[in-house]
Amino acid sequence: MPRRPPKALALSLLAAACVGAGGGAVAYATLSDGSTVVKQVTVQPSEPIASSSAPLSVNQIYRRAYRGVVEITVTTSAAASPFGGSGTAKAQGSGWVYNSSGNIVTNEHVVDGASSISVRFWNGKTYSASVVGTDKSTDLAVIKVNAPSSELHPLSVGNSADLQVGDGVVAIGSPFGLEETVTSGIVSALHRAIEAPNNFTINDSVQTDAAINHGNSGGPLLNAQGQVVGVNAQIRSDSGGNEGVGFAIPSNTVRSIATQLISTGKAVHAYLGVAIDATASTARIASVKAATPAAQAGLKAGDVVTAVDGTSIASGDDLTRAIDSHKPGDTVTLKYRRGGSEHTADLKLAARPS
Repeated sequence: MPRRPPKALALSLLAAACVGAGGGAVAYATLSDGSTVVKQVTVQPSEPIASSSAPLSVNQIYRRAYRGVVEITVTTSAAASPFGGSGTAKAQGSGWVYNSSGNIVTNEHVVDGASSISVRFWNGKTYSASVVGTDKSTDLAVIKVNAPSSELHPLSVGNSADLQVGDGVVAIGSPFGLEETVTSGIVSALHRAIEAPNNFTINDSVQTDAAINHGNSGGPLLNAQGQVVGVNAQIRSDSGGNEGVGFAIPSNTVRSIATQLISTGKAVHAYLGVAIDATASTARIASVKAATPAAQAGLKAGDVVTAVDGTSIASGDDLTRAIDSHKPGDTVTLKYRRGGSEHTADLKLAARPS
């Protein structure tokens, strides 16, 4: 069910991009006189994984995780130049090693439309990557590199359901191309709903005040044990820059979607076929799409869904979560209110259109 954020605030995806006719380098890499900046990076030794569940310092979290975080540069075809010829665009984001097979998790919007993908590891070594699968509904993607096992340092994935407001978190990524940047903060809120690239809702996102900016897209949000509990995806800002309100896709969603993408190259989601009235405090239906389970069950605009399979529904977010907990083909029982009367409908959920 599509759900848009308030118009008063700008919700920004975090891939950094630059465009140049015929290609070119990312802007931060080249000086105005054409010379290339060469940076010498001192890398700290990795932190051995401890068995204790005691909170780690930001430095310890970094040393545990930095070798598993990568910088991703994507080349896409740009619009034709008004002076003739075609151009290319380069976008930059972040990602992290998911497993020892070379699978890397990032955001869908980072690799969308890619004609080539380059992955830079912590030690400066770069490898080309291919897309394993993408899912616009959760803004997640898996890409793969054929890198030696010595370069692959998978990060541990934690349970985002264990997070509590006020927990410390750390973000690692490449904001504005500044690789291996570490910022820290807290979990500001839980169960936030943000908008996916295809206008569907991503539920249960983690809100954080850890500084994330353009280029942090796809990078990990880590808990105090150095485990990935989210994938940094968006900021909410009036200026377009970091204002302390960032959002990460929860790790439990990441684990589910990544497993599907690696296995089949795609992810499937249950689909009801309604749009919820964003101005209502209830799950009031704003519109029903034709030839969908909702339309076939006779639901109409103005109906208010009050329960799914016996579980009370108090809001549009509740309804979205209830449908997302099912798979395409599942049959559910909806209770809804229309004109003061209560109604019940059994319907078979479809697969969400891509």
